[in-house]
Amino acid sequence: MAERVTLSVIKADVGSIAGHHVVHPDQLAAATKILAEAKQKGIIIDFYVTHVGDDLQLIMTHTKGPDHPDIHGLAWEAFQAAAKVARELKLYAAGQDLLSEAFSGNVRGLGPGVAELEMEERTSEPVITFHADKTEPGAFNLPLFRVFADPFNTAGLVIDPKMHSGFVFEVYDVVESSSVLLKAPEEMYDILALIGTTGRYIVRRVYRKSDNLLAAVVSVERLSLIAGRYVGKDDPVAIVRAQHGLPAVGEVLEAFAFPHLVAGWMRGSHYGPLMPVPMRYAKVTRFDGPPRLIALGWNISRGKLIGPVDLFDDVAFDEARRQAQIIADYIRRHGPFMPHRLGPEEMEYTTLPDVLERLKERFVKQEARK
Repeated sequence: MAERVTLSVIKADVGSIAGHHVVHPDQLAAATKILAEAKQKGIIIDFYVTHVGDDLQLIMTHTKGPDHPDIHGLAWEAFQAAAKVARELKLYAAGQDLLSEAFSGNVRGLGPGVAELEMEERTSEPVITFHADKTEPGAFNLPLFRVFADPFNTAGLVIDPKMHSGFVFEVYDVVESSSVLLKAPEEMYDILALIGTTGRYIVRRVYRKSDNLLAAVVSVERLSLIAGRYVGKDDPVAIVRAQHGLPAVGEVLEAFAFPHLVAGWMRGSHYGPLMPVPMRYAKVTRFDGPPRLIALGWNISRGKLIGPVDLFDDVAFDEARRQAQIIADYIRRHGPFMPHRLGPEEMEYTTLPDVLERLKERFVKQEARK
């Protein structure tokens, strides 16, 4: 039996230049040094360090399986090193996503976002890692539904015998910390009934129904639920395997050609278009956005990361970016009004309770005005 390899994508906002804008090169260097030493020691097979906006992204391969203390401890050490640089340079929000001073064997619940996928490598193992800034995990709900359940997006659902029986969606309830497995196409309407509520129900994993092969994983950490206060938007990551009885790379990317509205953007409290961008545009400046997404293409070969290919660095996505600009212009004109601003139940932080408390004595029942 072939050795199983785990691809771990772990991210955190540990500080950035000029507000919530972009990671400093010295932070990338500090994290790279930690992971390079771990590779020399054989803790990990391979790694890549990058960023999207103000989020530092660690991509690692190893044979230790998901949630392993060595790997999570390594990520924590890299984030701490990058946060130290941020403090020395007086960068903004240094160590923002590190909600604890002490590492307890797993970074889940401590602030960083985590997507890990254990696999037995196929003859060829194409994988895409997605990295988003200024949005929440539910931002992947719509595109992943289209990738794995919508034949108008993914032709392979109709014409590929290995995909024709469909996929199983694990939908996670972030409020109750519970999940349910639902089959597509049989339970498609039930899936949509849940995942349309993107702030609560999140597509966490997707399996190929015919053999239970794990095809996709999304980070589901909600920082405000962990910390009990606003500490920044969740800025999720995702891993999607492709080809050989799974959606083709082009079918996966096609789902992101529509810049759908997602929650996040400025102060984590506004809806905006998710803009697919190349790595050179992986920074957020307009109203701290709009929400951005990069897609890195890899082949995994005996645990080695072959790549990346900057998949959204393509003129074919120029129209999606243009549409995102138009949507951003339009919705920004709403200012503090919904639907640009999130509803009060979704606001990461809001002055509304304070305003209502101050004004409660001035509210008068209509009968009293008669």
